[in-house]
Amino acid sequence: MTTSPTRFFASDNASGVHPEVMAAIERANTGHALAYGHDSWTEAAESAFRHHFGPDTDVYMVFGGTGANVVALAPLVSSFQSILCADSSHLWRDECAAPEHFLGAKLVPVPSHDGKIAVDGLRRIRPIPAAHHAQPRVLSIAQPTELGTVYTLAELSALTEYARERGWLVHIDGARLANAAVSLGLPLGAFGPEAGVAALSFGGTKNGLLGAEAVLFFHPATRSSAPYYRKQAAQLASKMRFLAAQFTALLGDALWQRTAAHANRMAQKLADAIAPLDGVDIAHPVETNAVFVHMPEDVASAVQQEMYFHVWDPEGTLVRLMTSWDTQPQDVERFARALESALARATR
Repeated sequence: MTTSPTRFFASDNASGVHPEVMAAIERANTGHALAYGHDSWTEAAESAFRHHFGPDTDVYMVFGGTGANVVALAPLVSSFQSILCADSSHLWRDECAAPEHFLGAKLVPVPSHDGKIAVDGLRRIRPIPAAHHAQPRVLSIAQPTELGTVYTLAELSALTEYARERGWLVHIDGARLANAAVSLGLPLGAFGPEAGVAALSFGGTKNGLLGAEAVLFFHPATRSSAPYYRKQAAQLASKMRFLAAQFTALLGDALWQRTAAHANRMAQKLADAIAPLDGVDIAHPVETNAVFVHMPEDVASAVQQEMYFHVWDPEGTLVRLMTSWDTQPQDVERFARALESALARATR
C-alpha cells in the first residue's frame, strides 16, 4: 500500500531534499577524500560562489542558520560593541542569544515595519562614545525579512550608505536569499560587496539542501580570523565534500532560482486563494514564500488538524504559512478548502 507524501505549511525546513541535490550527494559518496574541505568538491563549490559574488569572496560552509550567523558576525564585532537588527528578526527573536553568548557583543533591536528597518529607525540609535556604553559596529539585515518581505536595492543601498558613513559594517542574514533575489529579479551577487555588504549568511537548507549553509565574507579584515571562528563555533564539517556537493548542485545550474521561484509562486497562489475568504486577513505583503494571516483561533486550530502550520502570535491570532520547493498546487487547494470549511463551521 502506498500513501501520498505529507505536505503542510509549517516551514520550508519541513520539506525534503531536492532530488538533484540528493543525486549530488550520492555522486560525492565515492571513494575517499581529504577531510575539512581539502577536496575537489569544496573547491568546486567555492568557485561556484565566487562566480556569483566575485573572485575575492571567502567561502565557509557550515551546518545551520544560527551557526552561520554567529560565524559571519564573529570577525566583524568585538565584545564591547553592538549589533543592530530588526526587532522582528530571527537574530533577535529566535537564536536563543547565541550571538551574545558566543561573541560577547550586544544585540540592539531596531523598530521595523513589515519586518524591515528604515534609516529613520536607525537615526533613533544615538551612540554615546563613553566606556559605559556598547558601541554600534554592525548592522544586520535579513533579506528577506522574518515576515517574508524584501528590501529593494534602493532601500538596501540607503541602509548600507548610512552604515558606511558611521563606520559600521553590514551583515545580511540570507537564510532565504534565493527567494528574495527571485522576487526582485536580481542575481545573487546583488547582495554582496557591490551592495556594501561585509558578510553574508547564505541559506541552503530552506531551499532544498540537507543541513547546508554558507558564510561569505567580502571584507579583507575577516580573512585571517574567520577560519578560527568557524572551528570555535563547532561549524567545521569533517566530511565537507557532502556540504560542498550540495552547493555545487544548487548554484551551478540555476537550481536555486527554479526552486525559489516555485516556492514564491506557491505562496502567491495560496494568498490569492484565501484572501477573498471572510474572516481572514493577509497581514503583510506576500513577496517571497511566506504568507502571514490573521484568522480566528478556533478556525486555526481546526485547520491545523488537517494541514499543520505555526501560530506566529497567539494573542493576535496571527499564523504563518510557508511554502517550499516541493509545495504543489493541490496542497494549496486542499488548504484553501479546509480553511473555507472551518470558517463556515465557525459562523453557524
